[in-house]
Amino acid sequence: MASPDRPVLYDDSGREVPRGTPTGVDLERAIAHQVRSLRLASGLSVGDMAAKVGISKAMLSKIENAQTSCSLSTLARLAVGLDVPVTSLFRGADAHRDAVFTKNGHGAEIVGRGTRVGHHYELLGALRGQHKRLEPVLVTLTDASDVFPLFQHPGTELLYMLEGEMLYGHGDSEYHLQPGDALLLDGEGLHGPNELLKLPIRFIAVTAYPDNHQP
Repeated sequence: MASPDRPVLYDDSGREVPRGTPTGVDLERAIAHQVRSLRLASGLSVGDMAAKVGISKAMLSKIENAQTSCSLSTLARLAVGLDVPVTSLFRGADAHRDAVFTKNGHGAEIVGRGTRVGHHYELLGALRGQHKRLEPVLVTLTDASDVFPLFQHPGTELLYMLEGEMLYGHGDSEYHLQPGDALLLDGEGLHGPNELLKLPIRFIAVTAYPDNHQP
């Protein structure tokens, strides 16, 4: 439950989809599922929906049961009748989608300037192609050295504190980070730990690089 003094944001982006949404490459089955789900959400019967988009009730029934392939013109009419983009009717008809599973403690180690002063960086996974622009890293700081590397890079970075306590600098600002705190920052600004207040420190750093970024 949201706290009364916490801002509330409503997600209407369409990212949430019902259980049972088909996956894989069965285009007809994906369209059938989407058309039926969207029609029911609109409160329309098969007859009402068929009349609204100008096709027969029998044809709509075949579409919803994945017994026929839709022409582009029929798909366009269905999309207009359901008040959704045509692309939403294809949801679930995806090609292979990559995922990377990294067991606890088995991520690739990233060796950098901070490694020699007790900074450990573990890559939590990396996808290929356009999705390679996202870099999630588990950072562990165990040495109270006064020498801290600074970072600067294209894109946006999110830090999420898991353990410990530190003062973290970004540009001219400084943030007191404790477990559960998050810091979202512009990677072009110089950033890095200023002071380690409670060791060990563990946090997740996720960097989202721009589309044109070349590692």
